[in-house]
Amino acid sequence: MRGEWYLIVQAGLFLLLAFGPRTLQGLPAWGSPYTWIGSLGGSVLFLAGILLAATGAVNLGKNLTPLPRPKENAKLIVTGAYGLVRHPIYSGITLIAFGWGLWLHSWLTIGYALLLFAFFDIKSRREERWLEEKFPEYAAYRKRVRKLIPFVY
Repeated sequence: MRGEWYLIVQAGLFLLLAFGPRTLQGLPAWGSPYTWIGSLGGSVLFLAGILLAATGAVNLGKNLTPLPRPKENAKLIVTGAYGLVRHPIYSGITLIAFGWGLWLHSWLTIGYALLLFAFFDIKSRREERWLEEKFPEYAAYRKRVRKLIPFVY
């Protein structure tokens, strides 16, 4: 098992973010100036997320796999985006999700982004166990670099 079921759950969360309901009766609408702030902040987070995820993917190069288990011939990458967070692709996608929710002014979509963050936290725990098995130096890297939020978590 290489973690295929994680991809199924992840795809479901992506579909929910893209096509799920945006509001429920009783949820307050975003008023001025929050719509403007949400649009601006959402755009910034969305673009920052694209940059972080893309940089992480490029830094991984041929080590990149959609599955959480590292490839047999993988090398540990600890520089570039991986010097900022241990899982920059997950972090970037999470930023994109929060940016999308803010840009849409949707409380529900922000909730979906929170679910995605929680999912990536769980998925990264499993991935890190495999990385520690494969790379003895991963434990020191783990102590030095935060998991999903730079300098915080």
